[in-house]
Amino acid sequence: MALPAVDLSDDAADWARSRGAFPARSLAAGGILVGLTVLALKVAAWWLTGSAALYSDALESVVNVAGAVVAFWTLTIAARPADHDHPFGHDKAEFFSAVVEALLIILAAGSILFHVWFDLKLGHSLSAPLSGMGINLVATAFNGAWSAVLFRQGRRLRSPALLGDARHLASDVVTSGGILLGLCLVLATGILWLDSALAAATAVYILWSGLRMLRSSVSGLMDAAPDAETLARIRYLVSTHADGALEAHDLRTRQAGRLTFLQFHLVVPGAMPVDQAHDICDRIEAALRAEMEGLVVTIHVEPERKAKHTGVVVL
Repeated sequence: MALPAVDLSDDAADWARSRGAFPARSLAAGGILVGLTVLALKVAAWWLTGSAALYSDALESVVNVAGAVVAFWTLTIAARPADHDHPFGHDKAEFFSAVVEALLIILAAGSILFHVWFDLKLGHSLSAPLSGMGINLVATAFNGAWSAVLFRQGRRLRSPALLGDARHLASDVVTSGGILLGLCLVLATGILWLDSALAAATAVYILWSGLRMLRSSVSGLMDAAPDAETLARIRYLVSTHADGALEAHDLRTRQAGRLTFLQFHLVVPGAMPVDQAHDICDRIEAALRAEMEGLVVTIHVEPERKAKHTGVVVL
């Protein structure tokens, strides 16, 4: 009969949540303030100029604010401890933030294209373009700086919600830069329809960005495994720190927000005392935790007759 499983998940999960939940929510709250500031600037730029391209930029900032609000809400849910109905915690709620933001981006793209069609049908002119472009440039600088902060902290905290927001802001910076360069071309040539063409190109770009974000978020909701490099590192750490065991097989991983869940079967000699087998499990978990923040490990110990001679061979 196999020895009982060694479950090390609760302490690791609580540790990871305590390290990441509150800073992540603070950053999401800051994102709301930054988003509102940028939105006000970009709406002012559009109002001054009447530019379809700057309208598209302002509309994307509406999505930024909505995304920041959703991120704060889902991070608040993700920070809740495990309960009877959710024994593995609420960390997956973060993926919903990225899904909602992706859908908002897609809706924004549709609205921009409608605005472009309306402008082309009725015709329009630009007023105070230089003032509007200057205001938009300041707003773009705000977005660029905040995107860099979110990328750095999102990776450190392993937060899909923050990283999703950072990617969206980064795409906003790219589109804003393209729009400003395009408006310079409009002023240099006097060809007004280029303004509408810029807005249409922006809509296509953010539509592609939203679809890519949606695909990534759905993958997380479907319990996708970590990347191949992370899996290879896990297998190496298990094989080099399981001295006394024979093999590890049925290794499985899944990601939920900032947590990565790992479970596998560890085969030991049949006569090995339970205490000694437990010590091996503790050593493996310590090695994994030292290098991989937010890793939750469950190890099922089995006697040598259960060996499959596949999986991880202990070095």
